[in-house]
Amino acid sequence: MTAASVSQSELARRAGLSSSMIGKLVRGEARQSAHIFELSRALGVAPEYLVGESSEMDQRQVVVPSASVVAEEMGMVAVREVDLAIGMGASYLDQPVGEVQRLFPREWLDLYTRAPAEQLLIAKGSGDSMTPTLHDNDLLLIDTTQNAPRLTDQIWAVSYCGFGSVKRLRPTNDGGWLLLSDNPAITPITAYDGELHVLGRVVAFFRKA
Repeated sequence: MTAASVSQSELARRAGLSSSMIGKLVRGEARQSAHIFELSRALGVAPEYLVGESSEMDQRQVVVPSASVVAEEMGMVAVREVDLAIGMGASYLDQPVGEVQRLFPREWLDLYTRAPAEQLLIAKGSGDSMTPTLHDNDLLLIDTTQNAPRLTDQIWAVSYCGFGSVKRLRPTNDGGWLLLSDNPAITPITAYDGELHVLGRVVAFFRKA
């Protein structure tokens, strides 16, 4: 790290590892790492040098940048894709959720929202209550910074009594919120205090051609 003029935090960023993991190696609390190749690429040295099998640093090797470095240089940002159908009907939001990171061009996301990438979600819709606007298995881009409805009839990802839904919201005269479906066969629902939690506004959706 000293020879490469790389700080602990910078090494963690380049290698895609946590600063605490790097700190344990620096302090000698950990003598080995399963991420030796990520570390060698980040430092520009041979893996054999880091594990003590060679005294040659071999700076001549081609250093392959980490995925996070390449993404940053290309203007890509990570957005969480929630592995849970935020249902247009009947899925629980309180069940365990697995999630993955998807890379999107920041410039492209700016067409729909200026929210930070960490405040965005990609989720798959399910059901037919929002047809013809939204279809089953459409991918929804949700801006969680917009969680207080101010304009009526926009599309929101919400939790109603523990069930995930995608609905249009309209305030009622008695202080509730009307949950509206675009499918005329679906009866509107009125939610009152404590029954409705707004996850965010659906700012865009995508489907296969």
